[in-house]
Amino acid sequence: MSVLSGKKILLGVSGGIAAYKIPSLIRLLVKKGAEVKVIITHSAKEFVSPLTLSTLSNNPVFDSLISNDQQNPTWNNHVKIASWADIMIIAPATSNIISLLANAQCDNILVAAYLSSKCPVFIAPSMDLDMFSNPFNQKNLKKLRKYGKNILPSPKGSLASGLEGEGRMLEPIEISNLVEKIYLSSLPLFEKEILITGGPTYEKIDPVRFIGNHSSGIMGFELAKKALSLGAKVNLISGPTFLDLKQNNLELIRVFSTQEMYEESVKKFSSADIVIFSAAVSDFTPEKFFNKKIKKEIDLKSLKLKKTIDILGFLGKNKKNQFLIGFALETDNNIENAKKKILDKNLDAIVLNSITNKVSCFGPGKSQITYISKNRKPIFYGLKEKANIAEDIFNNILNEYEKNI
Repeated sequence: MSVLSGKKILLGVSGGIAAYKIPSLIRLLVKKGAEVKVIITHSAKEFVSPLTLSTLSNNPVFDSLISNDQQNPTWNNHVKIASWADIMIIAPATSNIISLLANAQCDNILVAAYLSSKCPVFIAPSMDLDMFSNPFNQKNLKKLRKYGKNILPSPKGSLASGLEGEGRMLEPIEISNLVEKIYLSSLPLFEKEILITGGPTYEKIDPVRFIGNHSSGIMGFELAKKALSLGAKVNLISGPTFLDLKQNNLELIRVFSTQEMYEESVKKFSSADIVIFSAAVSDFTPEKFFNKKIKKEIDLKSLKLKKTIDILGFLGKNKKNQFLIGFALETDNNIENAKKKILDKNLDAIVLNSITNKVSCFGPGKSQITYISKNRKPIFYGLKEKANIAEDIFNNILNEYEKNI
């Protein structure tokens, strides 16, 4: 999974020969999981078909402020189009379009959307050698950089004129990778390492039986996805679950028992900046493991249990600069018990799950939490999908983390 997965990318195409490469760029962005919409200038249609771009992006292509339907003309709302985007890429960016962008000369829908945009903008220049080096073009590019636009390199290479030199548009794979890299570096948790635990732990009774709980692991995986989308490197330690997640900045470590989760957590704890302990760890484990399956005919009158190690308590006692968050599941005196855990386990915050007749934190359904910080009043959130809960949790983390380091 790429950091661009789920992102909405607005791709502006102007009238340069390099426009023939844009279908490949769309395919690469879509492959990374992005949703792509295309704005094309009238001159760009001389080089690449809107039908091709629409087919590859699976979205209509915008080419004018007013639709071409003479029977029922409609306004293509450039403000709405721009506000839709998480990222805007303009490629190829010709000398003409760069001049229009730099000087706010709005004579087409691409420039109108650009001037209305509030998202990161990436511009891939494409023109001949002498045009690219012209002082007016360089001045315009400098102006765009000054206002925070990302001007992608124009490497030396073979140009349409037959000359060799600067001005060539980057190849689609280079644009895709560079946008991904620069966007990642701009995210609030870039270069931060986050340790997340999730799912249940199981304690073996015999080779086929165990003590466990109903945790699905969904919350831990949603937290990992959100952390990755914010630019973090994530170590996800998961108990037994059917879930899976793959991304370059993710290490997924699968464990079975509480002891295994403890050992892996200790390994990753010292290098972590933020630790979120959302796992539903077993509190007890059998005193004795039966090497062979216990037969049904055997009269097993009792099963002696002993406490498992308190992983979160251990981490709290040994933390240095880590921002440490635990999860609590309570059925009574919820807030009081959760606040006590913050103090007892030396936490910075705790996420309180409450089980009622109508709400369970287990499984794929909606849940509700209360975020309790040691420095602020509890914040209650209503019923939400777990992906939205993960977002709420990280909004609180981003608000508090920098204040606590």
